[in-house]
Amino acid sequence: MEKKFEIPSIVRTLSLALVVVGVVVYAAGFVTNPERTWANFLLNNIYFLGLAVGGAFFLAIQYITQSGWSAQFKRIPEAMSMYFPVAAIMFLPIILFGTHSIYHWSHTEHIQHDALMVHKSAYLNLPFFALRYVIYFALWIFFTQLLRRWSIKEDAEGGLEYFKKSEFYSRVLIFIFAFSFSLFAVDWIMAIDAHWFSTIFAAKNFLSAFQHAVAIITLILIYLKRQGYFPAVTNLHLHDLSRYIFILTIAYGYFWFSQFFLIWFANIPEETVYYVQRMESFKALTLSAFALNFAFPFLFLLWNKIAKSETGLIFAAFVMIIGHWLDLYEEIIPGIAKLNPEIQISGFAWIEIGGFLGFAGLFIFVLARALSRANVIAIKHPYLEESLQHDAQ
Repeated sequence: MEKKFEIPSIVRTLSLALVVVGVVVYAAGFVTNPERTWANFLLNNIYFLGLAVGGAFFLAIQYITQSGWSAQFKRIPEAMSMYFPVAAIMFLPIILFGTHSIYHWSHTEHIQHDALMVHKSAYLNLPFFALRYVIYFALWIFFTQLLRRWSIKEDAEGGLEYFKKSEFYSRVLIFIFAFSFSLFAVDWIMAIDAHWFSTIFAAKNFLSAFQHAVAIITLILIYLKRQGYFPAVTNLHLHDLSRYIFILTIAYGYFWFSQFFLIWFANIPEETVYYVQRMESFKALTLSAFALNFAFPFLFLLWNKIAKSETGLIFAAFVMIIGHWLDLYEEIIPGIAKLNPEIQISGFAWIEIGGFLGFAGLFIFVLARALSRANVIAIKHPYLEESLQHDAQ
C-alpha cells in the first residue's frame, strides 16, 4: 500500500521532449507571427490552468462531503493542483509583453473616444489587471499547498487532525476558487471582446474547467491502475467518475445554451455581435466545440456499460480533451482576430499543434513529479478502507 509513483523513463523523456517542441514552436512563432503566437500562448495557458483549478475543486469537494469512494486516488487531483506555481510563471510573459497583442482595452491611445471603454477603464487597466493576477495565483497556490502539506503530514502521523483541517479549509477554498476563477475568466477571456458582456460566461467556464478536470483525473487513474498502482480500483469507481462527468456535461450544456438563447432572444446588437462573428467566420468550430463537450459525452455516457468501461472512458476523455481546447479556441481566437486581422485563419497549423503539445508535456512533467513525491495512495486517510471496499451500485 505504501508506494510512491516511479516516473517511467518514457514518460519523463516524452514530457521533456514535448516541452522542447513547445519552446521551439513558440520561439519560431514569436519571430514569424507574434500576434497569432500570443493568442495560442494564452489559450494553452488557460487550458491547463483550468485543469489545475478543476482538480483542486474536485479534491475540496471530496473533503467537504467526506466522500469515501475517492479516498484512495485523491493524490491525483492533489498532484494536478501542484501546477499552479508553474502556471503563475507561464502567465507572466503575457502580463509583461503580450497584453497589446491580445486585449483591445490595453491600447489606451485608441479607446479615449470610446465611451464604453472609458467607462470600463477603472477595471480594465494594466496595473489593476496585474494586481488581480497576483491575488488570484497567491490564493490558489496558498490553499492548494496547504492541503498538500496536511495530506503528507497525515500520511506520516495519522489521526484526524489534518483531515479536519483539510475539511474546514476546503469549505473556504471552494468559494474562493469558484469566485476567483469566475473573475479570472472575465479578466482573461471575456475581456478580449471588451465591448461584449454576458452574466453566464464565467459560470460556464468554471463548469467547463471542472468537467474536463474530472475527465483528466479519470484518464490518469486508468493509466496508473494499468501500471499496478491502484489494484483496488474497480469499474464502480470509474462509474462514479463518469457520473461526475455526465452531470457536469448537462450543467455545461445548460449554461452554453442559456447564454446563446438569451442573447439570441434579446437581440441586442452589443450582445449578438459575439455570436454573429462566431457563426459567420467560425461556425463549424463553434458547433463542433458544443458537440464534443455536450452532445458526445451526454449520449456516450448514457450507456452504463460504457460508463464503467476503461476503454470507453479513455476514448471519452480524449474526445473531451479536444473539445475543451476547441471551446477555448472559439472563445479566445475570434476576438483577438478582430483586433489583429492578420491572425484570421482557416485552419490549425504548427503553432496550434506544437504549442498544445509543449504545454501538455509541461503539465505531465509537473503532475508526474508531484505524484512521485508522496505515496500514490494516502495510506492513513480516515476513509481509505471505505474506498478499498467500495461496492455501491
